[in-house]
Amino acid sequence: MATRSEPLIVVDADACPVKREIVQVARTLAVEVLMIASFDHRLEAEPGVRVVQVDRSDQSVDLYIANHVGKGDIVITQDFGLAVVVLAKGATALSPRGQEYDERNIDFLMERRHELAKRRRSGGKTRGPKAMTDEDRYRFQQKLTKVLLHRQEIGEP
Repeated sequence: MATRSEPLIVVDADACPVKREIVQVARTLAVEVLMIASFDHRLEAEPGVRVVQVDRSDQSVDLYIANHVGKGDIVITQDFGLAVVVLAKGATALSPRGQEYDERNIDFLMERRHELAKRRRSGGKTRGPKAMTDEDRYRFQQKLTKVLLHRQEIGEP
């Protein structure tokens, strides 16, 4: 995506648990949303929300986002690897729980992911993520709103 005067919210939508919350915040602040999902997930376009469906291969959604995200966009993803790519392109990356990925925390998160993957490959057990709570959803909405309002205040894309 080319640099725009207005940010675009780009969603790694396959397993995103806060799609409804993203649309609510985007509508309130008049920001366009682009949801990317594989054909295995049925999403419907609606006013202010574009949907792009890609093939079901392992990295198709991530590759589409990496190739189309632009400076100033806000990407919602649980994937640390994708977060690294979008940060390098000048975009903001948020988790569905409202954590902002940035240069202060992304190296630690990537290292932790690598260590847990090594443990699983060697037969060790790891825990999955905790179930989303209403508090998590609220925290996410607050963080997304804060990021968007800050950009509008300073006139940054």
